[in-house]
Amino acid sequence: MHDAHSERGDQTRSELSGAARDVVQARSVSGGVHFHAPHHPAGPIPRLLPPGVPDFVNRTEDLQHLGASLASSADTSTPTVIVVIAGTAGVGTSLALHWAHQVREHFPDGQLYANLRGYDPGQPAQPHDILERFLRALGVPHDDIPADTDSRTDLYRSLLAERRALVVLDNAATVTAVRPLLAGTGRSLTIITSRSRLSTLVAREGARRLTLDVLSDPDAVKLLQLTTDSYRRGDDPQELAELAQLCARLPLALRIAAERASRYPQQALGDLIQDLRDESGLWDLLTSGDDDEASEIRSVFAWSYQALPADAATLFRLLGLHPGPDFCTSAAAALADITPNRTRSILDVLVGAHLLEQKARDRYQFHDLLRAYAADQVLHDETAESRAAALDRILSWYLHSTNNAITASMYGHPTLDLAPHPDSVTPATFTTHEQAISWYEAERTNLVAATRAANAHGMHQHAWQLPALLHQIYNFRHPIHEWLTTAEIGLASARHLHNQEAEAFLLYSLGKAHTQANRHQEGVGYLTEAIALQRRAGDLAGEAETLCGAGLACLRLRRLDEALTMFRQAQTAARQLDDPHQEAFASHLTGWALLELQRPAEALQHSLAAAATMRQLGDRASEIDVLVKQCDMLRQVGQLEQARDVANQTLTIASDTDDQVITAAGFIELGRIQQDLEEPEEALASYQRAAVLQRRLGNRSREATALDATGLAYQQLGRFDEAAEFHHRAAAMHHDLADSWLQAVALAHLGDALSAAGRNAEASNVWSDAEQILRQFDDPAAQEIRNHVADAIGQGDQQ
Repeated sequence: MHDAHSERGDQTRSELSGAARDVVQARSVSGGVHFHAPHHPAGPIPRLLPPGVPDFVNRTEDLQHLGASLASSADTSTPTVIVVIAGTAGVGTSLALHWAHQVREHFPDGQLYANLRGYDPGQPAQPHDILERFLRALGVPHDDIPADTDSRTDLYRSLLAERRALVVLDNAATVTAVRPLLAGTGRSLTIITSRSRLSTLVAREGARRLTLDVLSDPDAVKLLQLTTDSYRRGDDPQELAELAQLCARLPLALRIAAERASRYPQQALGDLIQDLRDESGLWDLLTSGDDDEASEIRSVFAWSYQALPADAATLFRLLGLHPGPDFCTSAAAALADITPNRTRSILDVLVGAHLLEQKARDRYQFHDLLRAYAADQVLHDETAESRAAALDRILSWYLHSTNNAITASMYGHPTLDLAPHPDSVTPATFTTHEQAISWYEAERTNLVAATRAANAHGMHQHAWQLPALLHQIYNFRHPIHEWLTTAEIGLASARHLHNQEAEAFLLYSLGKAHTQANRHQEGVGYLTEAIALQRRAGDLAGEAETLCGAGLACLRLRRLDEALTMFRQAQTAARQLDDPHQEAFASHLTGWALLELQRPAEALQHSLAAAATMRQLGDRASEIDVLVKQCDMLRQVGQLEQARDVANQTLTIASDTDDQVITAAGFIELGRIQQDLEEPEEALASYQRAAVLQRRLGNRSREATALDATGLAYQQLGRFDEAAEFHHRAAAMHHDLADSWLQAVALAHLGDALSAAGRNAEASNVWSDAEQILRQFDDPAAQEIRNHVADAIGQGDQQ
């Protein structure tokens, strides 16, 4: 059940694009050095706008208002223009998309679109995920997209700064959901549709607000006439006006009503209106009347739903059980217990009736009001047994499809014993890693929603197995929010079932997720709980692996003696299991702990043995994990030329395997060796490569380490003010990450640079801050730095 071993912090080992070989340049400006991120190829211009609505009517004044915004966005002296279109359900989207298609040629760098699902009955879309989609559309490879939301926002704004793009953010409920998606500067235009006025956005960001009402009576009638013109002739204008009133003059309801009227051209419009009036009367009895528009539009939904063929009505309401915001044909087929071909035909009927939207070739979604209506109808029109069977089918489809995706991927092999899926369910299958990951990317929001739905409906076996499978992907791709959410839900379900093996694994998964997110204290807590359960269950293999994970978290917390004890226990367990790979990995980690305890000669013996075993097993990925740390051990025992050889060997293997994570770490180790060899210029180039790669990988901690090392190279070059800038930036980043140890190290270096630059008062203050932080650590390295700082402060006081 456990995954491949890795101590790579927040990074992924995956099929990378070869960007590790990019050349990174640096230049000096006003005495300072600036890193230049690798140029992202422009790639295809993003065209993410969904189709505009047909038969758009009037809104002349509103379109003129948007035209004025377009003129403002063309003015290079004006900041990025933001327009909020506020109004009741459905009115803003129609206007925004209609206008966006009219003016798209004014935005030569593309159009971005996202449905924020702010009013959807399910979970709203997360800015973190939308940013990933936007960045990929802007030409950023997946492996170059930062891991945290703030860094994604920074990169997104940097890419838009020199572009003229149109951004449409649809169905926003809160300012919080929108703010990370706003362009910072430049000539881009952002249009936001919402049922809220988003007043804070107007007040703080200077957004312009356009408040829409429902269509006027003449426009509503005109929309009905345009939509039915090819099918009906001679309808009484008075009856059309009455139908428009029954639809609350809302575009979505009007289009549904018009489609119904077009489908029955021989039926008198008065008869159709009477049917709708009867439906409205029923809703008047069932609702409080507090929201007239909601009641009226639900009447239109019911009127159209009841006119559907039986199989289409069944599929429509069963889709109300789908846990996520969109779905493919195969998922809908599993839900409805029919074949994909038949499902595709019925989906076409629902799209034609305007009860469903087709957003891509095989992706469908509801308008949020229609999704809520379908969910309501399935409660009324399906038995509890039927609903439970449908949920079992769709959740089994997601579970087994995920299992198949991991099997086809390069992320390991699932070992869970899954219950057979229902006979009528045909899970998705894949033949390549690329197919599997493409499916995962399309379904990742649904997989989280499926986990949540399984737990909510008491389907606890599905609810813990899905996150246990997803761990295999999350451990490499690190979508931290999704990882934590699913693992926490899975843990609750495992505990509900009193399944201690599952509970231990999900505790382990949560511990890994927190550790990857630099929340090491929380990670140790979960991992320690997992170890206790594994010991009670006699799961020696699980215990050995979890001990390594817990030891790594302790290592990063500078609880070095605890880490060393855990690694040695893992070694012993692996030896008992006759597992040479696990034993070698634990030996490597033991060497790492000994290195941190300033025992490099002992550390090197463990590392050499581990590397030899990995090489014998043919595991190159694990071997370079070992070698990158071995460089530092060789350097610290004074074997500098051998250390350089190992560093270059590591970088060669990492390049051959497109492993950016090890490439970035290897450049830091090479830079340190070059400094010890009195080659500061070469070291500076190595550190610059490392810093840019770490930023692209989203590992802010290791980026800060590279920046701090860059400062040391500048000190060696005698450029102390520049060195101080890099140390200051590194200390600030470590502070933001709550890594007090590395913050103290960077502050000690900063004090040295300031002192060498003659800025003694500043240096004394910085050293004092470092000394204060270092009091919480008692290992030999901490004592050494404390002594250095104390001596430096003392010498400063004497001057």
